Amino acid sequence: MGIFSFFSKEKKESLNKGLFVTKQSFFSKLANAIMGKATVDDEVLENLEEILLTSDVGVDTSLRIIERIKKRVAKERRVETSRLNEILKEEIAELLVSNGLEDKDDFWLPTDKKPYVIMVVGVNGVGKTTTIGKLAYQFKKSGKSVVIGAADTFRAAAVDQIKIWGERVGVPIVSQGMNADPASVAFDTLKSAVAKGMDIVIIDTAGRLHNKINLMNELTKIKNVMQKIVPDAPHEILLVLDASTGQNAIEQCKQFTAATDVNTLALTKLDGTAKGGVVIGISDTFQIPVKYIGVGEKMEDLQVFNKNEFVDSLFKQ
Repeated sequence: MGIFSFFSKEKKESLNKGLFVTKQSFFSKLANAIMGKATVDDEVLENLEEILLTSDVGVDTSLRIIERIKKRVAKERRVETSRLNEILKEEIAELLVSNGLEDKDDFWLPTDKKPYVIMVVGVNGVGKTTTIGKLAYQFKKSGKSVVIGAADTFRAAAVDQIKIWGERVGVPIVSQGMNADPASVAFDTLKSAVAKGMDIVIIDTAGRLHNKINLMNELTKIKNVMQKIVPDAPHEILLVLDASTGQNAIEQCKQFTAATDVNTLALTKLDGTAKGGVVIGISDTFQIPVKYIGVGEKMEDLQVFNKNEFVDSLFKQ
């Protein structure tokens, strides 16, 4: 099958719509940067660097992109500004870390892990609960059985919100209410999943960063307790970040990767921001694959991230 076999026309349209604000901002700035210029020179590169920075690509990644383009300009001696979009597209695609799902079906998971355990982390307000609900919906839609553990017991609202999503999607929730021991909730969830032969377990966790040591201890405890039921759990530690917060999302990623072994990312709220460049910066800086992106409010607007489709959409005018 071709690399885009599983990326439907509807998903492409949703992605194009979700990236519209970012594209509009980026290309209007780029057009101004090369106005009156026939070839790429130092001034164009300086302007391009500023555009990347203001699109929240991040300092290190922006400099890396500029250096790579400089090398191409030096090698080819003359690079016309009309080619800048294509060159940028190629360089950005090279920097994005593959999640290995480009040639897989939507919401694909390994079949040798049952239950497949996903621990979801992230601060409050980034769309963590919504992402969990939409993930559960997509997995159920693909024929998988799902159970959610309400282990964010720090806020009463978190438990209530995840229960509402469970009812909406039609998946069971394991909960002990507010102030319960999160590790105990995770233990009960996995125990129930194994007993019932469930395919997927999604564990919500508390979204607070005020004390990194406490956060680290709590997440470690949850992992250790889960491993008493499923020895290699969690199979995935998914960090949810709000793309619209730009550089703040990069800082959150730094904090959470220091606290636990994050191995996949979900970027939400891409549809309402001009800061879509943060996807590139985070993937390159932390060398962690972006697995899911949120490009709208509908259930189907949580998409499996395809770096090739993302770059194509970003540069489609």
